[in-house]
Amino acid sequence: MQSLDTLSLEAGRQADQLAFVAGGQNLLVGEVAASPWSQAQLLELHPGAADVVEVIDSGLTAMVYRLRDAQGRHWTLKRARPTALVRNVDGETSFLNEVQRRFDLEGLRRAPGGEQRWQAIVPTAYASYRDGVILSPWIDGHPIDDWDERRLSQVLQTACALWLEGLFEWDLCRGNLLDDGRQVRWFDFGYMYRFDPLRHFNSAGHGDDEPLFHPAERFETRNFSAHLLHIERSQGSAAALAAFRLEKAVALETYRAMRAAIAARGAQAAVLAWLDGITCRWADALQGDAQALYLSENWRSHALDLDDDLRGQSCTPMTLQRADWLLEALRSHGDALRAEAAFFWGDKALDAAALIARYAARRRQAEAFQLPNTLKTTT
Repeated sequence: MQSLDTLSLEAGRQADQLAFVAGGQNLLVGEVAASPWSQAQLLELHPGAADVVEVIDSGLTAMVYRLRDAQGRHWTLKRARPTALVRNVDGETSFLNEVQRRFDLEGLRRAPGGEQRWQAIVPTAYASYRDGVILSPWIDGHPIDDWDERRLSQVLQTACALWLEGLFEWDLCRGNLLDDGRQVRWFDFGYMYRFDPLRHFNSAGHGDDEPLFHPAERFETRNFSAHLLHIERSQGSAAALAAFRLEKAVALETYRAMRAAIAARGAQAAVLAWLDGITCRWADALQGDAQALYLSENWRSHALDLDDDLRGQSCTPMTLQRADWLLEALRSHGDALRAEAAFFWGDKALDAAALIARYAARRRQAEAFQLPNTLKTTT
């Protein structure tokens, strides 16, 4: 058995969550009295119920009901799936994790100035882990397909503010963010984990041995790189590079503020040096054409997201598009990628032919792991 000193943050978290699942205890957030429905009524709601005006069946962990109460107010009810569609421990415990994080987030909201500071985070009216329910106000917004400066600033500022509080969000995908016309809103926290920002980079590994992952990387990997891929195909590479440069300029400003804040709190030198390395690389690239950074950062994002989908056996058509981009990049820009030290993990030791063979095989795996196309939204 591993000692507590050698157990990774991920392994320790997973062990704790599996023990919680097995232990039978419950975790509650808020009060059911804050809901227009009683506990029993919440559990009895179903797609054909009069208060259910929309069913969103596209989530991998939960189904979502849009509810309308007697006063005409709209609410979001998350109902945990009997079995998560992500086939690993994090998928199996993601509903528990979301309730845990909503508990933490409501604590932040109760702090002085918290309502204003955390306006991007949807409040939780009531949640019960064992009952598999999370109730919150409905967000009257839409998914984001056009990342302008306001939206980029808001999502990156929120991600970095959470990082400063020791909360690392891994899944900033398109389906987990909405824009209400004023604010980019966050409403899904199934893959947000705790860490210590004074001495850790993130919640991966032991916290200080996986420097690849950080808030802007998570946004780029899970969301923005797919947006850039769409721009490449619809408007061309020059338009995609321009969008990338805007995002990097916003990220650079946000990271410089984050670095100053964590330094003032007494962060260890390794954390500050890690942030300095990221910001210096971005600043240097933005002084030029940023083409090399575009290539290497998109390689990272597409490769990581492909790996994540394969691990969870939760692939989509976008997974295949990412695999195609990676294969084309290897064939057209393999030497440039190697010159930029873009390859990581086991890819670093492979030659060009072996890399192409590996990613061709990974694409075939992604075809085999496609999620069913029956996940849908109904009204």
